[in-house]
Amino acid sequence: MPFSVIILAAGQSTRMRSALPKILHPLAGRPMIQYGLDAARALGAGRPILVVGHGAEEVRALLKDAAEYVYQAQRLGTGHAVLQARPLVEPRGGSVMVYYGDMPLLRPETLAALAQVHTEHAGRSPLTMLTVHSSNSMGFGRVVRDPAGRILAVVEEAVASAEQKRITELNCGVYCFESAWLWPHLERIPLNAKGEYYLTDLVEMAAQEGYPIPAWTLEDIEEVQGINDRVHLAQAERIMRRRINERWMRAGVTLSDPEATYIEADVEIGQDTTIYPNTYLRGATRIGPACEIGPQSIVRDASIGARCKVLASVIEEATLEDDVEIGPYGHLRKGAHLAAGVHMGNFGEVKNSYLGPGTKMGHFSYLGDAEVGANVNIGAGTVTCNFDGERKHKTVIEDEAFIGSDTLLRAPVRVGRRAKTGAGAVVTHDVAPEDVVVGAPARSLRRRKAGGG
Repeated sequence: MPFSVIILAAGQSTRMRSALPKILHPLAGRPMIQYGLDAARALGAGRPILVVGHGAEEVRALLKDAAEYVYQAQRLGTGHAVLQARPLVEPRGGSVMVYYGDMPLLRPETLAALAQVHTEHAGRSPLTMLTVHSSNSMGFGRVVRDPAGRILAVVEEAVASAEQKRITELNCGVYCFESAWLWPHLERIPLNAKGEYYLTDLVEMAAQEGYPIPAWTLEDIEEVQGINDRVHLAQAERIMRRRINERWMRAGVTLSDPEATYIEADVEIGQDTTIYPNTYLRGATRIGPACEIGPQSIVRDASIGARCKVLASVIEEATLEDDVEIGPYGHLRKGAHLAAGVHMGNFGEVKNSYLGPGTKMGHFSYLGDAEVGANVNIGAGTVTCNFDGERKHKTVIEDEAFIGSDTLLRAPVRVGRRAKTGAGAVVTHDVAPEDVVVGAPARSLRRRKAGGG
């Protein structure tokens, strides 16, 4: 049976106290609405219909064609919000699933289970609902049943009697409907005291028409925790982080202290890698097997090969091939590429540069806009002077060169294969292969014999 998905996301979100639309606030590295969109995709429902209001243009600009959009100009309640999607959804027929964009913790498996229950009752009931049992109402409506257990209605907490408030079965606000029944009944929802049309009234309508109303009862109440303010957002972040961490540990990754490990949703990690405490893995980071990352490291949008070690360092939009060691207190900036076996010690920084296989950059050095060959030694305090105040310039250091401590390389400049610079050299001109230069400005001390040591 085909399903259409409608995600309600038109609220003003005043409690977030933010210029950013609520559904775009990040949760584990993704806009929270992305989880709802991904869940719809997992159902095989195609592009969901996103009912937007506040910040609609910003939402469209970020999500682009991940959804079809319907604008709710007046905020007249959930029933009115769903009705806005009628022109897009009604011609498709079949079944319609509705849920909220600020419930990012809903698992795709839960929605699939609800859809399955609805499908099993096709032709016998026009709607299926998701419920949960909890002594903490979270402001949810109560599910009212008759003595035989049949669902009769949903009573919102604001109008529930004292007896109804003792009901522990809660309405989660997640439904499946039969399209042919849904649209005419939406038009019959009465206006409530707040001047809104509530989707929950459809439950009572169906019961009064004699339909049984099946429900899928959720076991984990955390899934339906909505996000209305920054406190809720932080609570959801903790829950999502725990889920992500448990998934990676079950996949063969060691987290020595999961409570102090922060892994965003789009990160990938290889088996037998160990992540130490106070480490943040962010964005589209990819980490290979058997690595050691942390403690106290930040890795964002980076690619890290196998058997790498990153200690107390920051890596941003950089690439590490296999067997690379960094830190402590290293910083790889955008465009840094360290080939296999590179060692970069404490307080080193690399930006938009390539370091060839086996190169060693011990400590206290900066390489920017550089191309460094294989098995080069970068002495302590080496700096590529790549910026002349207007433009960036490139430094090239060829294979097996030896750069002495405190060398300044004024770009553009090239240091030839197996050349050497003395400690404190200020290199302003190209250095020939095998040559040795010293001083400020650097001058040739002697020309090493070809093949000499």
